[in-house]
Amino acid sequence: MIPPLPDLILEPLIRAALTEDLGTNGDITTRTVIPAGTTARAAIRARRPGTASGMGLAALAFRLIDPTLRIDTPCPDGTAFAAGDTLAVIEGSAAAILSAERVALNFAGRLSGIATLTAAFVAETRGTDARITCTRKTTPGLRLVEKQAVLHGGGFNHRVSLSDAILVKDNHIAAAGGIGPVLRAIKARASHMMRVEIEVDRLDQLAEVLEEGGADVVLLDNMDIPTLRQAVAMAQGRVVLEASGNMALDRIAHVAATGVGYISVGALTHSAPVLDLGLDF
Repeated sequence: MIPPLPDLILEPLIRAALTEDLGTNGDITTRTVIPAGTTARAAIRARRPGTASGMGLAALAFRLIDPTLRIDTPCPDGTAFAAGDTLAVIEGSAAAILSAERVALNFAGRLSGIATLTAAFVAETRGTDARITCTRKTTPGLRLVEKQAVLHGGGFNHRVSLSDAILVKDNHIAAAGGIGPVLRAIKARASHMMRVEIEVDRLDQLAEVLEEGGADVVLLDNMDIPTLRQAVAMAQGRVVLEASGNMALDRIAHVAATGVGYISVGALTHSAPVLDLGLDF
């Protein structure tokens, strides 16, 4: 089970979304048409099959509007569900439920969409040792919860921020004067506690990295399947290999079969469709 993120991290996200949605005058529709004291029982149900994520955020949205609401989540984060399944049940003030509904569904739909797409990618790696990992191509401000959704789908997280590890990309190499100078600078200056990854897009660059040393992981960028196989044979387990670039779902099984350890997929967070969820009284 993936430990939930603490409310200390989640509350500012939900408060900002609720403030945006309630505007300067609150939920005028509900205030106008719902008699005071009206209670209701509502359910969030899936209109498509998928994998749950964001259910804790949805529950928090309801609680921040009215802490007396009773909320049950029979389908916790990381659980696969079918179309029509009930993901959450909310009981109490009808006005509170209506005022929190959209924010709750926005988070649950967005994050369940990421978890669902991740699960589809992970399924393509079965029978191999390859792991599906996300990238930093996330929605500004929502990186932690989107990366959590990747975990709920069975994937793994790459760096959360620039401060997590050294990842040398092609522009770093160009600006620093080449692979050799980059790796020598890392060996001279970086902490012995810091992991190092470097990107290459040609086999001669991989050979240079292997000869120079100093990298823990090599990112194989935009290589075709035969080239990935050659890279795995060249590395002979001396470094961890990560494949990246143009990682469409129908290609993942072939990439995983080459023997790379990781496959990074930006689409998990930048292109996942929102899962269709609905709330009904």
